[in-house]
Amino acid sequence: MSTTMANPQTVVRKWYVVDAADKPLGRVAAQVAVLLRGKHKTDFTPHVDGGDYVIVLNAGKAVLTGKKLDQKYYRYHTGYVGHLKEIKYRTLMAKRPELAFTLAVKGMLPKNSLGRSALKRLRVYSGDKHEHAAQKPEIWNVE
Repeated sequence: MSTTMANPQTVVRKWYVVDAADKPLGRVAAQVAVLLRGKHKTDFTPHVDGGDYVIVLNAGKAVLTGKKLDQKYYRYHTGYVGHLKEIKYRTLMAKRPELAFTLAVKGMLPKNSLGRSALKRLRVYSGDKHEHAAQKPEIWNVE
């Protein structure tokens, strides 16, 4: 019996819809990272980009547990001296919940070209509407 190795020509990509309403942001992001990476497939190969497309709905209704809304910060640097900016997650979830969810998933993907290409297959929406009905996405239930 031989082991099957996936290659870019044999990868079959599907579309999945994940609803993040009233679920912890980190748990949903971890499941989305698994789908984007392709680790849920039986023919997973670590060096091949074999993941699927993921649509995340209701990112604005995802919850952060504990005191993360007030104690966790999103920090970034503009490139100018002394311009380290920081935003509380309470503000970030109110104004740009899509960015908060994308950052959570990005941190769970590999930091190389595979992770960058996987992140391009992520679509995040703060509401419950999306424009990808033509792709016939399947619903993925997150526990």
